[in-house]
Amino acid sequence: MGTIRAEDAEYTVAFIPPDGILVLLGFAMVLVFMALIMTKRLTPMVALITVPAVFGLFAGAGLGLGDMVLDAIKSMAPTAALLMFAIMYFGIMIDVGLFDPLIRWITRLLGNDPAKVVVGTAILAGAVSLDGDGSTTFIITTSAMLPLYLRLGMSPVVLTCVAGLMNGTMNIVPWGGPTVRAATALGLEPTDIFVPMLPSLAAGIIVSLGFAWFLGLAERKRLGGSVDLSKMDSAGEGPLGGPRMVRGAGGRPGAAVSLRTGSMVAVRGARGSVPLAQVIEGDTAMADTMLDPQRPTLRPKLIWFNLALTIAVMVVLVIDIFPLAFVFMIGAAIALIVNFPKLKTQADEIVAHAPSIVGVVSMVLAAGVLVGVLNGTGMVDAMANWVTEVIPSSLGPFMAVITGVLSIPFTFFMSNDAFYFGILPILSESASSYGIDPVEMARASITGQPVHLQSPLVPAILLLVSLAGVNLGDHHKKVLWRAVIVSLVMLVVGVLVGAIPFLG
Repeated sequence: MGTIRAEDAEYTVAFIPPDGILVLLGFAMVLVFMALIMTKRLTPMVALITVPAVFGLFAGAGLGLGDMVLDAIKSMAPTAALLMFAIMYFGIMIDVGLFDPLIRWITRLLGNDPAKVVVGTAILAGAVSLDGDGSTTFIITTSAMLPLYLRLGMSPVVLTCVAGLMNGTMNIVPWGGPTVRAATALGLEPTDIFVPMLPSLAAGIIVSLGFAWFLGLAERKRLGGSVDLSKMDSAGEGPLGGPRMVRGAGGRPGAAVSLRTGSMVAVRGARGSVPLAQVIEGDTAMADTMLDPQRPTLRPKLIWFNLALTIAVMVVLVIDIFPLAFVFMIGAAIALIVNFPKLKTQADEIVAHAPSIVGVVSMVLAAGVLVGVLNGTGMVDAMANWVTEVIPSSLGPFMAVITGVLSIPFTFFMSNDAFYFGILPILSESASSYGIDPVEMARASITGQPVHLQSPLVPAILLLVSLAGVNLGDHHKKVLWRAVIVSLVMLVVGVLVGAIPFLG
């Protein structure tokens, strides 16, 4: 028996393995964890709990294992609270119809010009991506825009390309997956990572909008200019931009679909809610759908209040005078009180978003086992020392930029969980010996997200191509090289503004 110290905490351990064994155990733990979640043998949450627990015992954690994990979870509690209330807040805003006028305005404004339609798709996808949930973004974007694409004869691959680019670029928001994971893995505040990356985010959005415009021009040229929609609208389907109906939803033709956050939709004309997969039918599943304009959660009289509240939340978020979790707590509470004053409707709204919240928050808390074992047993220090010895000293000062470049292929071929919880801590510890702060490594690590969102390991992108009736290979041919350019531009801008160091 003995004790080890890690981050000013003492833990009782059965024995202290040599550094060489800790390196082997650490890399083996990361590889087993990655293999289990990439082959879908275990969910990320289960893998984050079981794999580190087993390897922690092999590393001699002994009776100190529980304390290591609890110490790590304490540091992650603010991040879990941020995720919970940010998802709830934006879910409420979608339910009450804050984004509905934007959808209607875009469909009226775009008319029959393919170039405008593609740019409008990018703007809509970027706006809805603020909720940090790719699935919700793709459902809304596809349901609003695919009818226009099909009636104009435009390629749905352009829709998936533009929506995927914008969502991938916006995926670095502080309540989104990668920034939260990077903050959790390195014990940082999400705002410390995100705020200095705002110029990179702006550059990524501009480049993505530029790609959208040129894709739109190509579609306009292919189609020979604008198209007369009045001659193309199907009889009996109502005016373009009006309510659309799902063919055979819930087994009842013509039932209207009302979006709910997560994988469930409420179907008017069917009993209760049904899985989204049961609503999807045919190669153009969303061709005749729009958000139900009569869904009971709409609050049209409160739209200006909800808009002002959202703007206030975003402003307070950026100026960073309160912790993010607290800002979204207050925002969600005010949104519930004003939009759903009755106790029952408040409870129903909270329950409606529970599936989305539980899946993400449980993953963050479960990550405490992995982070606790890596830090508490000394694995991460031993692994970092080994990596430092392997990397040529001439490349050490460039570790932040190297991490940004590596994040492009790494996050495409592995999940965010594997990269941010398994790889980033090791790279960060190695970079610290060259004077590079963990927060700078975290910023570099999120620049690969435009490419990551196109990965077949991401369920949301599979949902997007399924809804649009697009082959995943066709989507990759059009989007991947553009996503790589967006990622590299974000990395370069981060270096130019000093958020990411070029030299340690």
